Amino acid sequence: MINREDYIYKTNLGKAFCGDSLELIPQLKDESIDLVMTSPPFALLRKKEYGNKEQNEYVEWLAEFGKLIYPKLKENGSLVIDLGGAYRKGAPVRSLYNFRVLIHFCDILGYHLAEEFYWFNPSKLPSPIEWVNKRKIRTKDSINTVWWFSKSEFPKADVKNVLVPYSDRMKKLLKNPESYYKEKKRPSGHNIGNSFSNDNGGAIPSNLLQISNSESNSKYMSLAKSIGIKTHPARFPAKLPEFFINFLTEEGDVVLDIFAGSNTTGEACENLGRRWLAFENDINYLAASIFRFLPKTINKIQLEQYYQSILKNKQIEIETEINLFNQSYIVAEDETKYT
Repeated sequence: MINREDYIYKTNLGKAFCGDSLELIPQLKDESIDLVMTSPPFALLRKKEYGNKEQNEYVEWLAEFGKLIYPKLKENGSLVIDLGGAYRKGAPVRSLYNFRVLIHFCDILGYHLAEEFYWFNPSKLPSPIEWVNKRKIRTKDSINTVWWFSKSEFPKADVKNVLVPYSDRMKKLLKNPESYYKEKKRPSGHNIGNSFSNDNGGAIPSNLLQISNSESNSKYMSLAKSIGIKTHPARFPAKLPEFFINFLTEEGDVVLDIFAGSNTTGEACENLGRRWLAFENDINYLAASIFRFLPKTINKIQLEQYYQSILKNKQIEIETEINLFNQSYIVAEDETKYT
């Protein structure tokens, strides 16, 4: 098990560790993790400051982590990986690296593909510039593939925890079902009976997740800006890990992010009452990630002290104020949708 004294900072529910996940994962107890929720550096053509592998070596590189994670997952545990798409170098044709990851993890490492998800980010800028903006021969790439891998064929999951608001038409149907449909067999072969008009508290979401990644004034961003600290350049929106944490875990379960970055996953877990572990190799990103767990009203002197203390390898303990989200995860009409 990871040495309890080696954390960089800890909160009521979690701990953040600085180090290479290839070295940290083996220290975990077997069958101790309920969910690994992560977004590794993508195999992009343009090199990023946080480090990313070439497409021809990416699958084997990521598979090293997948192999180590497998025995650490509980039998009903899951591994969720967010992967952005990419083009092949010098041509307007797509790389298949993210699909090769999928096949390798299932055929070689022994995972099951519980379900494939697609994250649609409507706020994503048009790219790649050469094919979309200049030559105008491709549309903008705004979909990420999100692979939900499981250790067994029946991982823990409860769709009731991620229901979405009913459509206006469905609300009218529930209020007066006789006016909107008649019981009969549809052309598809489905029989629509009385149960169709039952109010289950929300609609079942699809595997297309529409979540805008346009964070600009969050506490993490505001506090970093206030003392001139550069934020992580590739953060996923909190709604993405929140969806899978709600869907695949229960209160008190353990969630791990092996490429924690700014620790969005840890913050989501803290708010949802899950225990969490964050592994991040870059101490600068990890130091700034503590801002997610500090009061927004903290003064600049204290904030700078927290940040510098972590850079000097001094351990920090934070008493966080738990703010549990609605566990049924019904979102308001004007909030993020899961279409």
